[in-house]
Amino acid sequence: MGKDDAKIKELEDLIASSQYNKRTQKAIGQYKAQLAKLKVKDEARKSGGKGGEGYSVRKTGDGTVVLLGFPSVGKSTLLNSITDADSEVGSYAFTTLTCIPGILDYEHAKIQILDVPGIVSGAASGRGRGTEVFSVLRSADLIILLIDVNYPEHYSVLLNEVYESGIRINAKRPDVKIKKTAKDGVKIGKTVKLSYLDNETITAVLKEFKIANADVVIRSDITVDQFIDCIEDNKFYTPAITILNKVDMVSPEKAAEVAKKINADLLICGKDKEHLEGLKKLIFKKLKLIRIYLKEPSNPPDMDVPLIVFKDFSIKDICKKLHKDFVKNFKFCRVWGSSAKFAGQKLTMKHVVKDGDVVEIHLR
Repeated sequence: MGKDDAKIKELEDLIASSQYNKRTQKAIGQYKAQLAKLKVKDEARKSGGKGGEGYSVRKTGDGTVVLLGFPSVGKSTLLNSITDADSEVGSYAFTTLTCIPGILDYEHAKIQILDVPGIVSGAASGRGRGTEVFSVLRSADLIILLIDVNYPEHYSVLLNEVYESGIRINAKRPDVKIKKTAKDGVKIGKTVKLSYLDNETITAVLKEFKIANADVVIRSDITVDQFIDCIEDNKFYTPAITILNKVDMVSPEKAAEVAKKINADLLICGKDKEHLEGLKKLIFKKLKLIRIYLKEPSNPPDMDVPLIVFKDFSIKDICKKLHKDFVKNFKFCRVWGSSAKFAGQKLTMKHVVKDGDVVEIHLR
């Protein structure tokens, strides 16, 4: 064990053995800040300064979903059941040794589903093919955590590995702004009452990151871990679905018990394609995809083939998706639907569309 590894272990033990309260929060905050810095340093050392190299998979379609789980959990079978892929399937571990893409066609959307190699404990530190797998995960629009009903303990391991890789599932970046200044120390402004942090801890944590002067504005009730995430500002916030697979191998009562334990979103048997329509619907919903209908001036809209975009897309985002020159040549647009104040309202690129809107783009 190297010097940094020993220090990481020491800090982890200190944090685990410390009870968090008003008296100890400053010290624990400092420990966690030191630990975060050491882990970044250790990751850079292990990767030779090159960062995580992922599999060469081009993102395509209306959204990208990654199937994540332990070896032999049934990812390849599931991929083949819901997409056009032909991933090798076997009853032994590590069948998938590369990243296999497939396309799910659902409600006019073409959703890219990626089957990556099964991960194991320690994957976030590079064990197995963890480095490559988590590199792919960081560019995903949605992660599916696939759990074998016979191994519910894998769920907590997966959550830990995902967290350690810098991915925060089913979370949004806290509303925290940190602006470094030249002098006057740390000034802290809060619009909410903080349950887990005081000003002394905030200042101490910033000091560990060598930030002695800064304006800090906090608009979310956050923990010290979330505050450290905001300081580092290199985390990925990605939605996720937890799927319990192979439920045909146990009794309905046992399946229900495991599902409750891991808070599963859906129970399936990928091999028999049970509940797969429900999974497709859930993927579409969790990706927050909406349908936009396009029309040309003086012509009716094409209501048969919608343009699939993410919720909260702006007209500018739509222009980028349609053609690289649309933004540069954009003049104005007209919108019919719930996002417009009246039918055919003339709007700018900043306008945010809603599901079912009809959009007419005018170019120079």
